[in-house]
Amino acid sequence: MAKLIVWNIISLDGFFEGPQKWDLRLHEHIWGDDLRRLSLSFGDDLCLLVFGRVTYEGMAAHWTSTSEEPAIAAYMNAAPKLVASRTLAEATWNNTEVTADPVGEIAGRKEALDRPIYVFGSAMLTETLLRAGLVDELLIGVAPVLLGEGTPLFKNGSAPRPLTLVQSRATDTGGELLRYSVQRA
Repeated sequence: MAKLIVWNIISLDGFFEGPQKWDLRLHEHIWGDDLRRLSLSFGDDLCLLVFGRVTYEGMAAHWTSTSEEPAIAAYMNAAPKLVASRTLAEATWNNTEVTADPVGEIAGRKEALDRPIYVFGSAMLTETLLRAGLVDELLIGVAPVLLGEGTPLFKNGSAPRPLTLVQSRATDTGGELLRYSVQRA
């Protein structure tokens, strides 16, 4: 059975993006050799990447056109991907399927697969999957910056969920990587 692992980067005050969509300047404060190695390990580890539509569109635009980080771009472009969307008619990024039923689809994939499934970004999808009890782990990179405003990863009114700290470690840039096991409600 596959684990569902959510990966995201937040500022110390809890924002995963600044006040505008795709304002990801907080990544500059945590990116370094440690995150590069972690990012490369995802490519070796995963069997499926999952995105919400907004994250999918941004990731597809970035990874299909960048010359930065060629090894990461290679696995991002080659990996099997699933995008959760009720509005997207077709997916044009290599190896991508679309589902309007992410809860049902991911529940089935967790049963059928044996390597980790990763959700990258995708705060709204993460909330849906947490509520459905499908998330096994949260892997959060805390960037050493206070944004002051932006979009929080976890919204007020999120479903309460006990967590168990599995691992924490500092990064070479002064950030922190936190891995939590998500307990069933």
